[in-house]
Amino acid sequence: MTTQPSPSDPAAVALELERLRRSVEVGFARTDGALALLVHRGDQTDRQLDEHGERLAALERARWPLPSVAAVVAVAGLALTLWQFATR
Repeated sequence: MTTQPSPSDPAAVALELERLRRSVEVGFARTDGALALLVHRGDQTDRQLDEHGERLAALERARWPLPSVAAVVAVAGLALTLWQFATR
């Protein structure tokens, strides 16, 4: 039967330090994995924001002539109405 070494025994201290070291390494590995996941998700979010910004800019560029076209149609309608009244 083996007995537990006394706390003042250098072998016991070394064994306990090894256990602590292993626990710290496992904790760091978990933390490193969680941070890597957060960085990846942040990159995905940045990419999505860039894509949405590009789509919004494209929509804004495609929309700007609509008020001008509406104004031209309105002026043409007014001109036709005035022409019809003038020819009566």
